[in-house]
Amino acid sequence: MENNIIAPKEWANPTPAGLVALAIACFGFFALLTGKVEHGALPLFGCFLIGGFVVQFIVALLDLKSGNLAGGNTFLFFCAYFMLASGLEMFFKFFVTDLDPRIDAWCWMVLAASLILWTPAFFKSVALLFYLVVGVDIALPFVVLADLRIFSPETTKMFASIAGHTLLLCGLLGIYLSAALVVNGAYGRKVFPNPAPLYKGK
Repeated sequence: MENNIIAPKEWANPTPAGLVALAIACFGFFALLTGKVEHGALPLFGCFLIGGFVVQFIVALLDLKSGNLAGGNTFLFFCAYFMLASGLEMFFKFFVTDLDPRIDAWCWMVLAASLILWTPAFFKSVALLFYLVVGVDIALPFVVLADLRIFSPETTKMFASIAGHTLLLCGLLGIYLSAALVVNGAYGRKVFPNPAPLYKGK
């Protein structure tokens, strides 16, 4: 007797969507940190960040379900703090004038330290993803230093600029890597160059 049971298909890799959301956040923070946009942009950027939370939350769940420990957990705390918390903060900072933004620095310290300590796990990932994570590792401490407000305005502006330009590069890497994953996956061959992991194993 013929077996008519159809095996369920596995879910596709959701990482490209998460990378696009990350790139949007990186470009937006670049614009804010380097003064390309003004205070009135905060609520609009907040909407994009909250949209990114939805995307990255789904990516995190699917990554964790597939056993991707490093990627799944990173997307999970990215979506909660880099996306949702930051997105909500944009609205508070726009409508409330007496906030003390220095608390951001203390919270970002934890996020920066955690990501830096997790970075060796990404040495086994494709090289561009590892470079992207290292770029965020570089940017976050400068965000912390700028938010502490303990340096001169000129120094604080310099820290913000370094963070912003580094995040812009991270956003560009995210756009390219997302395209490489989608297009190469669609054709089953390397259309866009995507360097192999730096760690080859034994």
